Amino acid sequence: MLLRTADSGAYKDNYWRPSMRLIAPLLAAMGLLCTQAALAQAYPNKPIMLVVPFAAGSGTDAVARTVAQKLSERLKQPVLVDNKAGASAQIGAQFVATAKPDGYTLFMTTNTSHSANPSLFKTLRYDPIKDFTPIARAGEIPFALAVHPSVPAKTLKELIDHAKANPGKLSYATPNSTSLVASETIKRLAGIDMVGIPYKSSPQALTDLIGGQVQVYVVDFVSGLSMLKSDKIRVLGVTTANSSSILPGVPPIGSTVKGFDMTSWNGIFGPAGLPAAVVERLNAELQQVLADKEVQDKLAQIGFEIWPSKTPEEFAKYVVDQLSNWTALIKQAGINPE
Repeated sequence: MLLRTADSGAYKDNYWRPSMRLIAPLLAAMGLLCTQAALAQAYPNKPIMLVVPFAAGSGTDAVARTVAQKLSERLKQPVLVDNKAGASAQIGAQFVATAKPDGYTLFMTTNTSHSANPSLFKTLRYDPIKDFTPIARAGEIPFALAVHPSVPAKTLKELIDHAKANPGKLSYATPNSTSLVASETIKRLAGIDMVGIPYKSSPQALTDLIGGQVQVYVVDFVSGLSMLKSDKIRVLGVTTANSSSILPGVPPIGSTVKGFDMTSWNGIFGPAGLPAAVVERLNAELQQVLADKEVQDKLAQIGFEIWPSKTPEEFAKYVVDQLSNWTALIKQAGINPE
């Protein structure tokens, strides 16, 4: 409604300004949605880097290469795996945390960088929650406790008895957080003394177990499955609560060391601030990739258990929960941060 003022003859709009105050946020939101939609439609228009914080040949590397190949086909752009190994996944994590949040630098990682490192190190140059955008959980990697054939033990109980009779004489490899925490937990719960040997990569740790440089190794299925099925090493137990169909006849460690149950999760992140439209696009494509029978067959053959999160929000909550869970595990294992 327009009203004429007596002194100036000008018209004042009693409703225009208040209406604009109400409409402006709506217009801004609509503009943002349009921008997001345009971004999603244009993305991706160049190759994507998928950073893996572990060496080539590791379990996560094998999963990443299978997923990247199929994701490339769906996105019509190359998805290139870039191994930035070292410092217990910290090098790769720091690289992604400081990358531009445009969807062209992604991160396939595990509980090592996002669940365990905050309790294993006094200082981290990244925040596993604040510095990343969760996109999708891919699944889990089971582990198995293996020994060199020279060790006179065919069961976990026999290994524990042998270690008690020979304190400090057995050594075990720790190339990742799951191997470390699992080994230290077994030591604490069983009351045995073994010497931990840190490794930069799972393949090197497995090579040294086969060669007898170390006698014990909690090895992941993906990088070690062929050796776990061979006579070059002896498998005494799996880290999961239940037996695995992949290694029939091998009992869970928890059947001897009560309360033991541990596995390694695997998922994909972007840097913090990744646009919502890009996150949704990547999540939707990854759901299709992980539902692909060819991908499922390839990952099953190497022991990877597909378990995708349904939404980015579900994965984000899972990451927070796992951080709390691994903090408790590491504290219970008596591991002091470096």
